Amino acid sequence: MQVSSLNEVKIYSLSAGRSLPEWLSDRKKRALQKKDVDIRRRIELIQDFEMPTISTKIKVSRDGQYIMAVGTYKPRVRCFDTYQLSQKFERCLDSEVVTFEILSDDYSKIVFLECGRFVEFHSQHGHYYKTRIPKFGRDFSYHYPSCDLYFVGASSEVYRLNLEQGRFLNSLQTEASESNVCDINPVHFLFAMGTAEGKVECWDPRTRNRVGLLDCALSSVTADTEIEGLPSISALKFDGALNMAVGTSTGQVLLYDLRSSNPLIVKDHHYGLPIKSIQFQHQLDLIISADSRIIKMWNKDTGKIFTSMEPEHDINDVCLYPNSGMLMTANEAPKMNIYYIPVLGPAPKWCSFLDNLTEELEENPESTVYDDYKFVTRKDLENLGLAHLIGSSLLRAYMHGFFMDIRLYHKAKMMANPFAYEEYRREKIRQKIEETRAQRVQLKKLPKVNKELALKLIEEEGEEQQFSKKRKQKNLPSLLKDDRFKVMFENPDFQVDEQSEEFRLLNPLVSKISEKRKRKLKILEELEAQGQEEEEEPEGKASDAESSESSDDEKGWVEEVRKQRKLLRQEEKLKRQERLKEDQQTLLKPQFFEIKEGEEFRSFKDSAKKQKLMKKTLEDRLKLEEKLGTLNVSDTTVGSKQATFKLKKSEQQRKQQEAEKQHRQERKTLRRSASHLKSRRGRGRLFH
Repeated sequence: MQVSSLNEVKIYSLSAGRSLPEWLSDRKKRALQKKDVDIRRRIELIQDFEMPTISTKIKVSRDGQYIMAVGTYKPRVRCFDTYQLSQKFERCLDSEVVTFEILSDDYSKIVFLECGRFVEFHSQHGHYYKTRIPKFGRDFSYHYPSCDLYFVGASSEVYRLNLEQGRFLNSLQTEASESNVCDINPVHFLFAMGTAEGKVECWDPRTRNRVGLLDCALSSVTADTEIEGLPSISALKFDGALNMAVGTSTGQVLLYDLRSSNPLIVKDHHYGLPIKSIQFQHQLDLIISADSRIIKMWNKDTGKIFTSMEPEHDINDVCLYPNSGMLMTANEAPKMNIYYIPVLGPAPKWCSFLDNLTEELEENPESTVYDDYKFVTRKDLENLGLAHLIGSSLLRAYMHGFFMDIRLYHKAKMMANPFAYEEYRREKIRQKIEETRAQRVQLKKLPKVNKELALKLIEEEGEEQQFSKKRKQKNLPSLLKDDRFKVMFENPDFQVDEQSEEFRLLNPLVSKISEKRKRKLKILEELEAQGQEEEEEPEGKASDAESSESSDDEKGWVEEVRKQRKLLRQEEKLKRQERLKEDQQTLLKPQFFEIKEGEEFRSFKDSAKKQKLMKKTLEDRLKLEEKLGTLNVSDTTVGSKQATFKLKKSEQQRKQQEAEKQHRQERKTLRRSASHLKSRRGRGRLFH
């Protein structure tokens, strides 16, 4: 069982965990339950509550005892008895089921609408009758007062099948090109159908006339929605006598009062996926709407989100168990999900133990799922040598990395770096010693890393402090005391390499900039000491001096950069000479190669010849082959040229040909003439 919480609403997933295969014996199942913690902790509420491949629709009978689901493959229907917590029966069908309806209180009367335009009726014992409708059906509803079935689909007509008389009645002619869904109000039995054009047509079954038309496509468009196409109606559900919820193919849910053509509220799922199912929860005034990715529960008065669920697999249908907090889903997976939300209502009477179980879990909260796992990136796995485990069950992909068992992580880390604990211990001891030293009277000491840079910063800081005192300005924070740059003077990985090419070329520039800054400070101090009232003349002189100094600085900097480049070139030449000397001094050891069986060693020149031939052009190679006799070029009568090639044969093929030739010669010597054999019927005639 898996527990999740959103908006402080606890959701218990009762179908979470692995399921045991049916072919295992009872002894092996018990052994697996002892070894595997996940199997031992799982809750199997209804035994084998699943389909072979996927489940498409799920419904509960009116008495609440039976749960029926349809799925594939092969197309089938399964009935589960909640009192026995197991499967009651399973029936296979000829084609996939689009939707179905339970007409009786129990499972004794069921109607299936199938893909191949078939309508199949089942009774308590099994298949009862099968008929066909003129066009492909998409949905149907049962009108209890008249025993009529209303079918909508890929047609402008609504087909009516009377189950009392056993015949089709006159169909209803609509303005829509196609219809997707339909529903009948349980109070006044108004028939409503959702069309592909985004409209809802309401019909009175007594007079067989249309009594209302709602344009939901225009009402679903709000300021936040992006219009990609005309939204069609994908879900429809009545609530009481006056309320109706409509779901569109673009992911909006519209709540209507039948007395108004404008929706009371428009709720967007923000996924752009068609709404698959709409359910009403009356105790908390909630609407449960679902698309293929998410199930949302929201208040029908305010539209505020109550909670939501995102299953692992795509959703096909949602069923709310009546008068309880249990929710079931049909998914694009073999297992059908069961959720229990205590806030919505109590557990059904056939599984009342769930209330006690959830109360115990709330009293004794367990550690979260991620406490026993370590998050690692792909780079961490490569450092640990566990990159080959990607794609296996030991790693679970999440965001930009993977979750792995903390025990496996510790073992791999110990194998990769066995002295990591010792290094960690020494580092901790060093940090504690430094913390105790920090309490003593400290002298100004340079850091261990980047001493020259720190000295330069201290000097500049002192000069700036003196300047700011005279100017009466606030002191800027020091880089040495800033926590953001603290690691630069502690971690040896940030040590400036003064011998690198980049530093040596940029160093003259850095030094000249610092000298320039010092000169500027001296000039400003002199100006302040003089205290002249007219600031234009000294400023002009200072600017002239600065311009002359800047030009001198630039010339000096260029000369220093040239010197550094010359030094770098000389160093590179020396390194090359040293490499050449090392190469000359090194002695090449002979290499030995093993020849394959059936091959002869000729010389190393053959490989060199082949390489030379490959470098030559096609024309040169053809001329060479003509000289050797392996190629013959001749003109034909039509005017084109004909070329024949003689392929070079290997030593093994040549030996085989010689043996065959010798064998043929031996056969010729042993051949005997058959002229003495003649037939009895014709004299002098040989056998044919």
